[in-house]
This record gives sequence, structure tokens and C-alpha cells, in this order.
Amino acid sequence: MTAFANAPRSDHDLQQAVLNELDWTPEVDASHIGVAATSGAVTLTGEVPTYSARLAARKAALRVRGVTALADELTVHYLGGPTTDTDIAEAALSALRANAVVPEGTVTVEVRNHAITLTGNVDWNYEREAAAHAVEHLRGVRSVQNLITLKGRASAFDTKTRVKNAIGRQAALDADRIVVAVDGTEVTLTGRVASWNERKAAGKAAWSSPHVSAVHNQLDVHPD
Repeated sequence: MTAFANAPRSDHDLQQAVLNELDWTPEVDASHIGVAATSGAVTLTGEVPTYSARLAARKAALRVRGVTALADELTVHYLGGPTTDTDIAEAALSALRANAVVPEGTVTVEVRNHAITLTGNVDWNYEREAAAHAVEHLRGVRSVQNLITLKGRASAFDTKTRVKNAIGRQAALDADRIVVAVDGTEVTLTGRVASWNERKAAGKAAWSSPHVSAVHNQLDVHPD
């Protein structure tokens, strides 16, 4: 029997591949993480010491070929010294002020039970993402909820064409497999891509339009 490189992995092989990738990732201590795999859907369970380690574990799993869905059931069990919500809030505000990408005075921080919630209003999605990245690695943080919104956008008649062209310029993407729909300033992506990295790249391309206020990334991941 001949095994082809692109043939679907068995559940056991996919589980082992994810475990190997977790073990290979320096930011992750895989000894306390469990992995289950069923028909491409992977579930992570167990404990990690920081929120940044949880994010690193999630990204590591999504890098593995054959993963089509991910359930992150990891919990953060912080092992450091006592850190209060006030400590985290002050550190978060300092991190946001120090970040040159996040416009000053646009983001509000709320901390409850070591969980950060960000609110506010910015011009671009990359500014919103930068705000979350600025606080994800702070000591004592267990989760980050990003509720920052974008300022109003003017719609454009050629948004669909420009987004489609932007996706087509990405070397890793097959634009013919991605359908772009535009409703005012909101973009919806449907179709199929071969990996989570491609799914993310397509969404990022859509967000780059100055006439887009929301991107609904509904692309399915189907490894070729």
C-alpha cells in the first residue's frame, strides 16, 4: 500500500504530531498538556503557567498539518508571587502607553480576577491587535478579551475587487478558492484554504482595506 504525503492523518498520528510540535515550542511546557484528535479536530487540555504560554500552545497546534479545528480548554495556573488586579491594570496601562502602534488615550483597561478586558475605539485593526499583544504577556494575566472597536468607515464601490486583488497577491493563497462578499463596510470570506496560516493571511489581507470595518472569516481549513 502506498502512503501519499497529502493523505489525511489518522487520529493517533495527528495527536502525536501536535504533541511533538508542542514539545518543540520553547515557550511551552508540554508535560502538563493533553491532546486529543478526532477527524482533524484537536482539543488541548491541562494547565499552563501563563496566558502567553496558552497562546503559544494554541499557535503550535494550529501549525500542524491536518488540524482543521481547535478547542482550547487549557487553564492558566499562575505559579509566580501574588499579583493583584490593580498591579495588572497598572502594568497594562504602562504597556499600552509604551506601545508606539496603539494611539494614546484610545484604549480602556478593566481587570477582574486577573482577566483583562480592553475597550475603546481605534482607526485600524492592526492597532486593535497591537493593544491585545501589548498586555498578553504581563505577569499574572489569565485571559485577555479584546472589545476594542473600529471607527466608522466610508464604504467604497470597489472594496470587493480590492480585497480580492489583495488576497491574490499573497503567494501562499489560491484566490480562486476564496469567495469575497461585501455588505457596506463588512467583508465575509468563504471557501477553502489548506492551513490555518492561509486562513489568517486571507483575513489579514481583507483587514488592510481602509473601507473595511469588520471581517467575518468563515474559510474552512481542508489540508490538500
